[in-house]
Amino acid sequence: MRKGLHDKPANCMVEVAMEILGGRWKLAIVYKLLQRTHRFGELQREMPGITPRMLTRQLRELEEDGIISRMVYREVPPRVEYSLTDTGRSLETIVGLLDTWGRSYLEDHPAVHADGEVV
Repeated sequence: MRKGLHDKPANCMVEVAMEILGGRWKLAIVYKLLQRTHRFGELQREMPGITPRMLTRQLRELEEDGIISRMVYREVPPRVEYSLTDTGRSLETIVGLLDTWGRSYLEDHPAVHADGEVV
């Protein structure tokens, strides 16, 4: 678990959640893993724009925080799979609500592209 999480003010646990899940890719990774277990290459293909280095970093942080688990199969070549822990699965409702909100936002604001460019 990250250092300093218990130092956050008791009236703003959103800060704790953002410390764990903040950033561009973490919730996208959780979203993909809610669908099924993935290997590294599968995650990278399903998330255009993420670099291998960034994906590795985000996966390590999510594992360290107990959101995902990493299973290494002792094969040649080695196979590594990522899946959600029970804590990670507990994010399903939140991720679903964010997905619904994102879709609704794009419907209400069609001139705004996913990259933030306004047409």
